[in-house]
Amino acid sequence: MLIPEVTDSHNFALRTRLNRNETNSMTHTSPLQIDLNNCRLPIDEASSLPAACYHSESILKQEHALIFQHHWLGLGRADRFTTPGQFETVEISNVPLILMMDNQGELHAFNNACRHRGARLLNGNGSTTGIRCPFHSWYYGTDGRLVSAPQMENTKGFCKEAAGLVEFSLRIHAGFIFVCFNPDPPDFDKHIGDFDEIHAPWPIDTLVSTRRISIEVNCNWKLFLDVFNEYYHLQSVHPSSLNDTYYTPDPADTTLGNYASQFGETQGSSGLLQEQQEQVLPLIPGLTGREKNGTRYSWIYPNMAFAVSPEAMWIYEAYPISPGRCLAYQTLCFPPSSVKLDDFETRAEFYYERFDAAVEEDRIALENQQKGMNSPFTIPRRYSTIMEPSVGAFASWYNTQLQPS
Repeated sequence: MLIPEVTDSHNFALRTRLNRNETNSMTHTSPLQIDLNNCRLPIDEASSLPAACYHSESILKQEHALIFQHHWLGLGRADRFTTPGQFETVEISNVPLILMMDNQGELHAFNNACRHRGARLLNGNGSTTGIRCPFHSWYYGTDGRLVSAPQMENTKGFCKEAAGLVEFSLRIHAGFIFVCFNPDPPDFDKHIGDFDEIHAPWPIDTLVSTRRISIEVNCNWKLFLDVFNEYYHLQSVHPSSLNDTYYTPDPADTTLGNYASQFGETQGSSGLLQEQQEQVLPLIPGLTGREKNGTRYSWIYPNMAFAVSPEAMWIYEAYPISPGRCLAYQTLCFPPSSVKLDDFETRAEFYYERFDAAVEEDRIALENQQKGMNSPFTIPRRYSTIMEPSVGAFASWYNTQLQPS
């Protein structure tokens, strides 16, 4: 059962709402639980997530346990790993993680802690022929095997073969990396559902990553992904940079699996600023029909969203640092045929400029939104059914994780 963090002012707000008969005293259902349950309603009846979900420490702890340490997480594109020994480190939901390519070209996800006394093994990103613990010099191969453990020869019952790095489940699908910390991970095929069918027009698995950057934003991780997956803010937040590119989108797709998706036609390229449309790159080979003139936005729950347009794909991952701060990664991808163009680097810079500008405009709006969400008197409201259906779909899924039926 969801137990919110309650402050005195929050308690006053709850009492105020009790007086409006928003809580059933016979069943002891709290206003927070009622608001969460309202997220499960159809999009034309549902309300947004309670503000506590964006500022409560206790709810973030439950997100760590019930979402980030239970479900498959999207960690961006696999093609950024190209050579044996290449690695990246990141901390996700209090789990220090190493992503590493072994000498056979297979990608692994390891707990970034020595099996001896728990020292952190690697920092940052780089390449190595093996992993040596800086504390007691235990040494691991790129595949996580314990190769050597000095001074352990006389330790009774010590088995080097059983002391390799803790490894997490990892899958690569459509070129994306998915990792699960759960020792008994949920069925991946059910998680991804009919993703391949919905995205069939685009050869997503063949697209090439050309830039990946990290940013930290003073907002809840869900707010960061919310804004990427809705059209409602375009006129107010991006009036002179992006808004005129987008038409009213199609209704949200009905999906099977833990994701939401919505397609909309555009006037020109959604990957470029309105004033730089003449810099558009060639279409992704093989696109036909409406896909040649629009963009599909998809959110793979819980933490990765992406958009694929006629000529590019851009991806965001978001991870909580605290209730009001998140780490995000942005990746830009293009078809191999575009990357091979002689002037690709020059033209790609216009795409990077568009995403830098959009993120900065979003950041200002999100940090302002977080300030409002921090108030105990912020009450959930209804959605624009055509402009925010993916936000509503995620809220419904999120509720089922924190409050299973």
